[in-house]
Amino acid sequence: MVKHRFSHVRHWVFDLDNTLYPPAVRLFDQIERKMVAFVMRSLGVDRAEADRLRKEYWHAHGTTLAGLMARHEIDPDAYLEEVHDISFDALEPDPHLAELIGQLPGRRIVYTNGSAPYAARVLKARGLDAAFDAIYGVEHAGFRPKPERAAFAAIFERDGTDPARAAMFEDDPRNLAAPHEMGMRTVHVAPERGAGEHIQHHTDDLGAFLGEVHGRDPARD
Repeated sequence: MVKHRFSHVRHWVFDLDNTLYPPAVRLFDQIERKMVAFVMRSLGVDRAEADRLRKEYWHAHGTTLAGLMARHEIDPDAYLEEVHDISFDALEPDPHLAELIGQLPGRRIVYTNGSAPYAARVLKARGLDAAFDAIYGVEHAGFRPKPERAAFAAIFERDGTDPARAAMFEDDPRNLAAPHEMGMRTVHVAPERGAGEHIQHHTDDLGAFLGEVHGRDPARD
């Protein structure tokens, strides 16, 4: 059934953080600490206020960066470089996942609200870099973040993605709303399924799900 529902797909779009590596790695915890430190220094606030603003801007603007740009005219390049200067030691290569992604028919890209250089480092640490045709960060959407539809449109136009023949894999359920509206097949990759008709599929194991897309029997794989 899963294989049939993806038989038309020739454009495969993957989010990065907590999608192409397990959330249990908690890589994003490092980034959040860097975000708080950046906000503290840039706005002259204490840690508690910086953390509150980080969360508020994420909810209201899609990303903390978008809120900082809209309300404080923060330089996005300096922000992205600083918050993504983290350790990747917790990441492990996943050759099986690399094989599954690499065998998907058509074009395979990563699209993240982080920066493209950061995404490239994550993919290299996971051994997934050869499986993808292109990497797009928030900078390629003019710093407009997911979940804005205009951000998706900018990336898809740039890469030549046909939403009618595309699938989106994403851990944040709100970032699947626009792809669904655009006609993409949507997959929520997370421990728990998000609510809403815009989520067509859910998995807590990306490798197992891609095995089903390929038509493999999970019990035998």
